[in-house]
Amino acid sequence: KLGTAVALALAFGLVSGVTFGGTQYLTSRLAGEKGGSSKTSATLTTGNSKGKLGATSTSSATTVTDVSDIVENVMPAIVQVTNISVTEYQSIFGRYQSGEQESAGSGIIISQDADYIYIATNNHVVADTKSLTVTFNDNSAVEGEVQGTDETTDLAVIKVKVSDLDKSTLSAIKVATIGSSDNLSVGESAVVIGNALGYGTSVTTGIISAKDREVSLQDDNGNYITNKLIQTDAAVNPGNSGGALLNMNGEVVGIVSAKYSDTKVEGMGYAIPMSTASSIIERLMQGETITNDG
Repeated sequence: KLGTAVALALAFGLVSGVTFGGTQYLTSRLAGEKGGSSKTSATLTTGNSKGKLGATSTSSATTVTDVSDIVENVMPAIVQVTNISVTEYQSIFGRYQSGEQESAGSGIIISQDADYIYIATNNHVVADTKSLTVTFNDNSAVEGEVQGTDETTDLAVIKVKVSDLDKSTLSAIKVATIGSSDNLSVGESAVVIGNALGYGTSVTTGIISAKDREVSLQDDNGNYITNKLIQTDAAVNPGNSGGALLNMNGEVVGIVSAKYSDTKVEGMGYAIPMSTASSIIERLMQGETITNDG
């Protein structure tokens, strides 16, 4: 479990890290010790294996270098979320006071009814909110409202009134297509779209690095909550929280939520799999209250 080495990917937040005591020892053990050697009749496998073990097969996979069509199609479904929250801090005189703090995250348009457009994001993106602003792909911004949250899975749903949007905005945005995270293969290409650093929506690419990684995050009460997440090496930065992890069909297969943060670590971002998120999001859209026991 990664514990405190994982930082939530919310812009303007604090980033925690971890040192790796014992790395040098581990390296020396893996290097082995000098000793005698013996001859072997084994050879490198260049075709069919003639031994007891089967040989790996060759692949027809190709490197994906252009995802512009995916981005063009999905970008209208990604929003920027600005949260003005109320936080408590200790003054230089030792007194506890309340103040406002602005943070930036991302969201995914997932549904629409006659009155509202619904947006999936992370619970920590909307935590302690006083006001929410949702900015769409055409740079128009409207007030948002929290429809529901689930702290255990770090999921939330925001809604905005259809009547608050201009016709031009309604014609410029889309509802994201949801895919199956169960069908993901480790090593397949992936795309992350979100509001990195609060600068506006941007795109990074990589692969699915691992599935079902157990990641522990600390909630507002100091408790550690462990969930199984998708790991990707597509760059995840503060502000990407609530954004989309996409497969090569342009389907949302995960909701970006965290990254591994340390000076010695690169390319370890995490997303909530849609196989977990979909049912929770459906319940939040319906206004259900989700408790720790389900």
